[in-house]
Amino acid sequence: MRRRGPALWRRAPHEDLTPAARRVIRLNNGFQLLFNLLWWMPVFYAYQRDAGLSDGQIFGIQSIYYIAFCLFEIPTGLVADRIGARNCLWAGAVVMTAANLMPVFSPSYPGFLLHFLAIAAGRSLTSGAASACLYDGLRAEGADAHYLRAEGTARALGLAAKVVCWPLVGPLMVLAPQAPYVLSAASAAGSLGCALALPRLGPRRASGASRASGRREAALLRDTGAALRALRASPWLALLMVQGVAVFTLSRICQVNLFQPVLLHHGIGEGSTGSVLAAMTVAEAVASARPQWLGSRLSPTAWVSLLSVALAATLAGTTVGGPWAVAALLCVFAAITGFCYPVQRKLINDAIPRTLRAPPCCRWRASWTAGCAPWPRWPRAPIWRRAGSTPCSGSRPPSPVC
Repeated sequence: MRRRGPALWRRAPHEDLTPAARRVIRLNNGFQLLFNLLWWMPVFYAYQRDAGLSDGQIFGIQSIYYIAFCLFEIPTGLVADRIGARNCLWAGAVVMTAANLMPVFSPSYPGFLLHFLAIAAGRSLTSGAASACLYDGLRAEGADAHYLRAEGTARALGLAAKVVCWPLVGPLMVLAPQAPYVLSAASAAGSLGCALALPRLGPRRASGASRASGRREAALLRDTGAALRALRASPWLALLMVQGVAVFTLSRICQVNLFQPVLLHHGIGEGSTGSVLAAMTVAEAVASARPQWLGSRLSPTAWVSLLSVALAATLAGTTVGGPWAVAALLCVFAAITGFCYPVQRKLINDAIPRTLRAPPCCRWRASWTAGCAPWPRWPRAPIWRRAGSTPCSGSRPPSPVC
């Protein structure tokens, strides 16, 4: 007899979806795919270098982008609470459309700096808002049981689109160097159409909204204090968080900032960088979905430590060898990060005291909201509070420590 999996992961039947719920899922899929489809990702380093920027300026802009993205999270979260998740989606899509056109009209250091600052603002505006719209829309139709599968489908479609489109970037640049940025702007404009087509949910009463706002602020202070006390009581948790940040930083530096200079240094031109990045995306996606391949002979702590060393060794190996050996090493690096992320998240979840631990489905939802980053992100954790309630049993919101 076939063994059933946990109830959380059982597929809900499609027959109970109303036409409105299906429309919400389709619009969410379209928004997630188009908003995150950055055609210029495989070639932005070469494009900026051809525009006359030095390596110091290019990497300096990247540093400013990451800092700005972190700083924008809190104010954009407050904006989302004020104007609603749906309005945040179309505002973020407008900002992203304008951001992708800036390098076309101003291919200079100020233009690229404004480009990345606007991208940080646009992504911060939509961070978590799409999940909130999806959950609210499905819940309004009585189909919130389909939320997890709909989120996973949107993620899978977004990855598939990148794998298909990124190899085309090199030939497109030969025809028109600005084509990747124009196509990215067109994709963002398409996501704006999806956001505007999402259904409007009934507004809450003003008195209720003000009381809810006060409860959110009190809960945020209480939960933040609980999180700080947990960190003070468990140095092991703080160490795991630092390790997770280190792994994520190392992977981002290699897969976003350094992979183009490394490929160009080894003679792999812009025409092939999209194919290499697509292969890296496939490798990471497959490994992320199959952490059980690591086996159980070693503990999760030992696996993370071993994988961290393997990441460093693989990155060091890209300095030697031929062009395609380096491309293969980059794919191996991406696969190792794919294995590392779920194990790292499990370690952090296991280290969190039970009194502060959110239900499993909320941790899953938080990982999507965080872009699968392996550290907690409590500034935007109130996303499920904006949704009205948690998708888990019970009405108490989860702790932001998750």
